[in-house]
Amino acid sequence: MPIKIPNDLPAVDVLHRENIFVMTQGRAVSQDIRPLHILLVNLMPKKIQTEVQFSRLLGNTALQIELDLAAPASHQSSNTPPEHLQAFYKPFEEVMRHNYDGCIITGAPVEHLPFEEVDYWPELCELMDWTKKHVHSTFHICWGAQAGLYHHFGIPKIGLPEKLFGVYPHSADYKNSILFRGFDDTFYVPHSRHTTVSREDVEAVPGLQVLASSPEAGVYAVYAKKHKQIFITGHSEYDADTLEQEYRRDVAAGKPIAVPEHYYPDDDPARPPIVRWRAHANLLFCNWLNYFVYQTTPYDLAMIPEGLET
Repeated sequence: MPIKIPNDLPAVDVLHRENIFVMTQGRAVSQDIRPLHILLVNLMPKKIQTEVQFSRLLGNTALQIELDLAAPASHQSSNTPPEHLQAFYKPFEEVMRHNYDGCIITGAPVEHLPFEEVDYWPELCELMDWTKKHVHSTFHICWGAQAGLYHHFGIPKIGLPEKLFGVYPHSADYKNSILFRGFDDTFYVPHSRHTTVSREDVEAVPGLQVLASSPEAGVYAVYAKKHKQIFITGHSEYDADTLEQEYRRDVAAGKPIAVPEHYYPDDDPARPPIVRWRAHANLLFCNWLNYFVYQTTPYDLAMIPEGLET
């Protein structure tokens, strides 16, 4: 099944070129199927690039997806055209009038700031509280995962001595997790961050479970059973050249940046990077949509608050 997104969203042309079926509004309403309503809370600066990345993964499933885009009104984006935001994005206060089958909260390049100093932090906290009663399953990514673990459970982020930058091997700590059903014993995930969370801090909280981790990258996936939340510290959605763009940008700006680890053959940035996370990225999102959203969400979205614990 395809993903249904606004007809003029730039992601439409990109996904068409990749042979990912994007459904028009007219075609979607003619099908006797209730689509899954997914909210993408996009906190990344290059919002169009992020839209494409997540639309690609959500569109590569057997389910019909209807995607809403939201961004905080209290933050002025300098990397996305205002007309794009006005045309395709809804403020938090508007989406919070509805219920959703699933919600994705992205990362954001604000790790250097304490959470409370992020300009949209109060607005994001209000939205994260809303998800507990109005979203069947919420998927937190990278800084979004750290923000969620801090806000909901008081788990602090910890500064790293050096930036974690590259593509790292991971394995499932909980072998029976349906989130990693079908995964190989070792799978790779891109990371690009200056902070982390402590495994000891996570395991000290009742109701939280570490599902997967990496010897180099640390805790990767955490599940909060009570509120049906998943916290992912890496960037499985990244394109083949996302880390390369970041590396080239910092080199050009004269910033101290190491070559991303396990990314280029022999760590040689003159050679094309090796993409070794794409299959598992698709499987991760397929498993989330199937097992944590589609299989258990009520047919009537109005019933979602009754099925969530408070």
